[in-house]
Amino acid sequence: MSADSLLAALDPEQRAVATSLNGPVVVMAGAGTGKTRAITHRIAYGVRTGTFDPLRVLAVTFTQRAAGEMRGRLAQLGVEGVQARTFHSAALRQARWFWPKVYGGELPPIADRKFPLLTEAASRCRVRVDTPALRDLAGEVEWAKVSNVRPDDYAKLAPRSGRTLAAFDPATIARVFAAYEDVKLERGRIDLEDVLLCAVALLAEDERVAAEIRRQYRTFVVDEYQDVSPLQQSLLDLWLGGREDVCVVGDPAQTIYSWAGAEPENLVRFASRHPSATVIKLVRDYRSTPQIVDVANRILDAAGPSGLPGRVTLRSQRAPGPAPVYQEYSDEVAEADAVARAVVRLRDEGVALRDIAVLFRTNAQSENFEQALAERKVPTVLKGAERFFERAEIRQAAVLLRGQAKAGDGSDDLVSVVTGVLGGAGWTPEPPTGTGAVRDRWESLSALVTLTSDFAREHPTARLADLMAELDRRASIQHAPLAEGVTLATLHAAKGLEWDCVFIAGAHEGTLPISYAQTPAQVEEERRLFYVGVTRAKRQLFVSWSTSRSPGGRGQRGPTRFLDPLNVRSASRPTAWEPSARADRSPRAGRPIPKCRVCGRGLLDPGARKLGRCEDCPSSIDQELYDALVAWRTEQAATERMPAFVVLTDATLTAIAETRPADEQSLRRIPGIGHTKITKYADSILGLCAR
Repeated sequence: MSADSLLAALDPEQRAVATSLNGPVVVMAGAGTGKTRAITHRIAYGVRTGTFDPLRVLAVTFTQRAAGEMRGRLAQLGVEGVQARTFHSAALRQARWFWPKVYGGELPPIADRKFPLLTEAASRCRVRVDTPALRDLAGEVEWAKVSNVRPDDYAKLAPRSGRTLAAFDPATIARVFAAYEDVKLERGRIDLEDVLLCAVALLAEDERVAAEIRRQYRTFVVDEYQDVSPLQQSLLDLWLGGREDVCVVGDPAQTIYSWAGAEPENLVRFASRHPSATVIKLVRDYRSTPQIVDVANRILDAAGPSGLPGRVTLRSQRAPGPAPVYQEYSDEVAEADAVARAVVRLRDEGVALRDIAVLFRTNAQSENFEQALAERKVPTVLKGAERFFERAEIRQAAVLLRGQAKAGDGSDDLVSVVTGVLGGAGWTPEPPTGTGAVRDRWESLSALVTLTSDFAREHPTARLADLMAELDRRASIQHAPLAEGVTLATLHAAKGLEWDCVFIAGAHEGTLPISYAQTPAQVEEERRLFYVGVTRAKRQLFVSWSTSRSPGGRGQRGPTRFLDPLNVRSASRPTAWEPSARADRSPRAGRPIPKCRVCGRGLLDPGARKLGRCEDCPSSIDQELYDALVAWRTEQAATERMPAFVVLTDATLTAIAETRPADEQSLRRIPGIGHTKITKYADSILGLCAR
């Protein structure tokens, strides 16, 4: 492939990247603008014109997947010999080669896992830890080391950087950190962060090593530069040794890992550090429709120029598509149900399930969507988290609740029983301060409490054994082996991915931005996280939120403030993504409160909504039909091996016996009869009513 033909495949901005071969270059690449295409063509063009020696080029990125993609694209362009590696891989290769020459022995082996060493360190400090706590401690150790924070300085510097864990105070973390370093030294082991430190030490302390590496590599390319940590920047500076043959590529609007040590200032201030730098902005978005790109731009515009220096304003290159949809729901269960119905609709319209994603802020939000999709037999793929019923805290809670059920509830109040058991295991109604595994555990257990509250409202006479049967049923349908399906992912886990249709769910205040984002900088990172979610969508974007957590709850939550620039607060109305009208919306969502079919008054009580009438209004029940329905339900429950109330509740059977629906449309109007139950039971129920 000739040099000119390489350029012919690029747009003007990408061509500017490919032809800027000398001196420092910084590329501000917006989402979907083809940055990997631009930098691989730059390397190939430099090789074809004789400017670059492929054996003297080092391209570094952050994941093995990205490095592999870069190598694959270079191979397609006919370029061989270029080193495309992660920072850790490049550092390890250099450290293993030079360590024996400088220190006379092999580089110490890398510990397979931090946890055993951290466990011993915690034990020496008399700190009790479990697996989630070890995960938190490991995260803090990693942050400190990539941020060049020593154990002696951790307690002073960590709080200034907003490092707060719910389980440990900074002084305790500092003690465990220091003990961990001692344990490693005694065992003759290093960790992955030490690999970078070893490479830095070799280059900084031995001029012969530095000179040899600088002779080996003349040209550097750094991808995802906004995610570079202080330690990685130090290594890059040592590789360069004062030279400026470097091209860095990144997007300040996708800086969402500052909590892990990333410093976006490296990207934003690159031109200040290198006054002769060529600055190029990639603005043509090939991924998303103009409608989605407009949303993304307006979200960032609201931050102002000081809130996000260096960002680009995207320009879509695709044909127009559907307008993004914004929808408010009365509660999280209704929201998940609507999303699942919309997914089924998209599937029926021919959209492949692998091209659909449901994104949310925290792992604890996944359960409602897992359940709603599983009930419709829609397969799912969960990224960035364990499935709800596979989480350690949920498995432990199930064991405790099962033991309580065998011992006897001791109370008619199901919610009190569950919160009492979970309270004995450390759960509290109020969230812990700070972040980490303790906070994640609290969110999962709180989701279980909410599930219990919803179940108790639906089944007022249910006991703990009934709840456990319901949990078993939910777990069984969620754990069934499934093929390729809809992606469920946190917003963080979605970075770098894309889908035709994206649902961003739970977009309400308190969750997005997350409640513990207190400083302006933390809130702005949440804004960027929302932007990342929006820009994952290629053709259709759906954003939803709920005004309360549980059905029947007080609707006090509003949509995320990040939607304010879009003026969507008044746009919460039924839309094309919600194919069937339902009477479960709150007045704020623009949907009517269901009315009593006897007196016409609004029904606010959940039990009355189930009946379809005020509980003190006279009943017109057909007792013979009701008895027949009860007998049918008993037989159906035995066939499906589930509790009878899971098939249909007593309130739903009463409503059927009072209204005697003559067709499927009439049956749908009865609370408790949704799409799934229509599909499974409509023929049997209508047959009984007809008799």
